[in-house]
Amino acid sequence: MKVGVPSEIKPNEHRVGLTPTAVREYVERGHEVAVQAGAGTGAGYSDEAYRRAGAAIVADAAAIFAASKLIVKVKEPQPSEWARLNPDHILFTYLHLAPDPEQADGLLASGCAAIAYETVTDAAGGLPLLAPMSEVAGRIAVFSAGETLLKHNGGMGLLISGVPGVPPARVCVLGGGVVGANAARMAAGLGAEVVVVERSIPRMRQLDDMFLGRILTRYSTLDAVEEEVLKADVVIGAVLTPGASAPKLVRREHLKQMKTGSVLVDVSIDQGGCFETSRPTTHADPTYVVDGVVHYCVANMPGAAPRTSSEALVHATLPFGLALADRGLEALRENPHLAKGLNVLNGAITHPAVAQALGKDFVDPFGVWAKR
Repeated sequence: MKVGVPSEIKPNEHRVGLTPTAVREYVERGHEVAVQAGAGTGAGYSDEAYRRAGAAIVADAAAIFAASKLIVKVKEPQPSEWARLNPDHILFTYLHLAPDPEQADGLLASGCAAIAYETVTDAAGGLPLLAPMSEVAGRIAVFSAGETLLKHNGGMGLLISGVPGVPPARVCVLGGGVVGANAARMAAGLGAEVVVVERSIPRMRQLDDMFLGRILTRYSTLDAVEEEVLKADVVIGAVLTPGASAPKLVRREHLKQMKTGSVLVDVSIDQGGCFETSRPTTHADPTYVVDGVVHYCVANMPGAAPRTSSEALVHATLPFGLALADRGLEALRENPHLAKGLNVLNGAITHPAVAQALGKDFVDPFGVWAKR
């Protein structure tokens, strides 16, 4: 199969869909890989490294899309990319369609098969292609919160770790999944006082064992969320409903009761955000203030560490990408976990949670696929 890797064009996005190491794996399986010139530069991979791995270097995105069947990206396609997709394409990337009806309409109009990393599952019920970026995002969230707490960045002027005789910051993590656990790990490691608000009792037991009592856990109720948010110096939003929009756990009225200069970090922003006042920001302009509370809502946090993020992502996506290159859409029939990643096919929404979030009809993907 002809596989294309275009440059990412979302602002401040430096990750790349395939590393040279991954390209070599595709080429060894007999596939042709084309990489847009400069696609890996931001992550530290030269065009020459891709050539040595067996890729062809192509001048522009138009040529990549025109010549390739499988398009491997990192972030959701932008409007100029929707226009280049057609019914022969298989798009393999993060999509996050629930809060993005415009993108959904663009993909539907293209007729392509769009497989979202964030809804591919595993035998344990996890999200293996979301997990590596969740790990990175959870860790970066704490670094970003610590920076944002500093006075010159708009925060209250609090050192997240404290110093002897001076208490550290209190960090409230909403959600104890992969993002939340990694955020808690980093915050606790820096010496912060950490509480994780989670609705799964078994998960809270796991976290308690994992951290040997170093963090606090609370069962997620409206009262618990409100109490912890109002006590916190930093709130990290780490909630996820696969394929759907994130629930709004912190409302506008809470902000006036929070500490002036406290920080909200919304890692759920790709799914619409879990704070009512969240809106996407960029690494170039990451924060804004509402009612005295600083919001950090960068929509591609792992993009700040593109080398680490690209490698971690490719390690997770490679087996699935190779399956698609080897067998095309037949790979979906053979692997029900990969099939869960199919969000759009032949002009229809084929994931139930995405369809519900967008207010569109859900269509059985295998029924649609059989018509292709």
